[in-house]
Amino acid sequence: MPPRRVITGRSQEPRRRFTEELSRLRAEKGDSLRQLGDVLGWDSSLFGKMESGDTLGGPEVAQALDQHYGTPGLLLTLWELAMADPGQFKERYRRYMTLEADAVSLWHFGVSLLPGLLQTEGYARAVLAVGGIESELEMERQVMARIGRRVLLEGENPPRFRTILSEAVLRTPLQDAEEWRKQLAYLIEMTEHPHITLQVLPFSVGPHGLNSTDVMFLRGPNGSTVAYTENAVRGDLIEEPKPVEQLQLAYDSMRDHALSPVESRKLITQMLEEVSWDPTT
Repeated sequence: MPPRRVITGRSQEPRRRFTEELSRLRAEKGDSLRQLGDVLGWDSSLFGKMESGDTLGGPEVAQALDQHYGTPGLLLTLWELAMADPGQFKERYRRYMTLEADAVSLWHFGVSLLPGLLQTEGYARAVLAVGGIESELEMERQVMARIGRRVLLEGENPPRFRTILSEAVLRTPLQDAEEWRKQLAYLIEMTEHPHITLQVLPFSVGPHGLNSTDVMFLRGPNGSTVAYTENAVRGDLIEEPKPVEQLQLAYDSMRDHALSPVESRKLITQMLEEVSWDPTT
């Protein structure tokens, strides 16, 4: 057997290093994709897509492959390097969407925007327009994709969803007053669902541990929790227990200072009434 190449993690193309190592290890072991799927319990097409670079899979898949090939930590390290690559935003978001669909509970904090799961079409369109989408076709595609996610909360067996919104989110209206009214009314409507909790963090709380971070915590069926943080430049999926715990502690502290769900609903209702009386509409 030829000597194994040294993996230093300094590659300029971490995704390619990961996919090349997957293909090399499978070839050395003599597995077909179907055999790999049968042994590890995932659909064989997943491993084919990982080797072609169409997806990176998840950390649990990389760990299972490490165990299968007898390469403890190697593939997981390469997977982490590939996921940390700034060019992998779409991959991280695809994995986030998979985790979101499987989650039994979702906890969110918004410092700048409403969560996508609670956005109306008008709000989504306004937010996406700021992002510089030039093609009307692409705009329609993204708006419909975002609105389509709402079925997660409105369908059968929805996850429990809690959102804490900075007051700044609600004090930043849309330019179109009618669309803003629709958005506020939709928030009020969604608070009527027993699986949805909405709270507002008032300005009076002052600085806090998530001052510049929008975050979503996703708790899976197996009890594990991951966090997804997002800003104007990028989103990051955080799966390491320690940083997730640190974010959760900051979230718990904010929840202690937020308005109650009843008080929050009253505040949004008051805001809706104030918009309704806007003489320019």
